Amino acid sequence: MPSNPYGIAALWNQGDAVIKCVAVALLLMSIVSWTIIVTRTWRAARLRRASRAMAGFWHTHSFAEGMALLDEHGEANPFRHVAAEAQAAVDHHRSNGDDLHGQISLAEWLTESLRGAIDESAERMQSGLAVLASVGSTAPFVGLFGTVWGIYHALVGIGTSGQASIDKVAGPVGEALIMTAFGLFVAIPAVLGYNALTRNNKGVVNKLNRFARQLHAYFLTGSPVAKVSAPAAPARKAPARLATQGG
Repeated sequence: MPSNPYGIAALWNQGDAVIKCVAVALLLMSIVSWTIIVTRTWRAARLRRASRAMAGFWHTHSFAEGMALLDEHGEANPFRHVAAEAQAAVDHHRSNGDDLHGQISLAEWLTESLRGAIDESAERMQSGLAVLASVGSTAPFVGLFGTVWGIYHALVGIGTSGQASIDKVAGPVGEALIMTAFGLFVAIPAVLGYNALTRNNKGVVNKLNRFARQLHAYFLTGSPVAKVSAPAAPARKAPARLATQGG
């Protein structure tokens, strides 16, 4: 079967070092972006299952039972991380009252601990998305650079040979324009994947904030570990009866 003189193989064979470097760069960007899209999509599916498990957390009969329910979705579960950090913050505040943070109220200490746990979970969920944003914004220009470079060399070749017929122009210029298509082929999935994953992460963070508020109320008003039992009042002695005197 005869090879296509205007195909990708011809572009690779006729292209110089710059064109080949641009093509390899676009290929690597595509591999990296698709790897991030696939792995983060799988993680997003796990986060959705974890968020459904979070709804059953408050239907358990103890905090330990609720943690066991969250443990079923792995230690990377952000809801488990927030709950564990809340428990650790309360225990640490109660057992280290003589430290400097003991002067901070339990409500403020718990609030800051929950905020830190949410920020840590959000950072883990956002990992890799900056790469998708970079690929989506730069890949079209990388492809355009390859196109401009290819057309420049095509025009130089035409000027050197002195032949400007359509069959001499169509091949080199068409092959150069393929680089623009490569750039769009790399950029479009990266942009769509970034938008979808960002929207999913935003929904999970909203649920984390709601879960954190519920934990805050639980540990301050409903948790037995947050309540300090008051010392029992001394028993009052019954008043002695006055002896009746006869006669």
